[in-house]
Amino acid sequence: MVTAIDSVACDIGIKDGKIAALGTDLGTAGRVIDAGGLLVLPGGVESHCHIEQRSSVGGVTSADDFFTGTRSAVFGGTTTIISFAAQQKGASLRQAVEDYHACAGPKAVIDYGFHLIVSDPTSRCWVRNCRR
Repeated sequence: MVTAIDSVACDIGIKDGKIAALGTDLGTAGRVIDAGGLLVLPGGVESHCHIEQRSSVGGVTSADDFFTGTRSAVFGGTTTIISFAAQQKGASLRQAVEDYHACAGPKAVIDYGFHLIVSDPTSRCWVRNCRR
């Protein structure tokens, strides 16, 4: 097992899809995967991706939605993505986050977060809806 500070030879106990124990002789298991001689790494974080991002020009949206983008990521060992969330002109930053959560929530198969792209930096458009 490889962590942020060390690597150690050990058994990894999984319960309900999460690491529950690290050690030796953890007992019996319903399923055993022999990773002897291999490295078990934590999932990666992709901190720069454009998923279901709407362009302010011509209404173009990036090719991947939160299902296809996160499904592809997890197959490559990435367990968290941080996608750009673009504020649309006239909308608040809060609305941008709410809109992207509405897209990601029902489709994402891994953890996600957002980088905000501020495109309307007027004082009226930080929190409340400020359609002109």
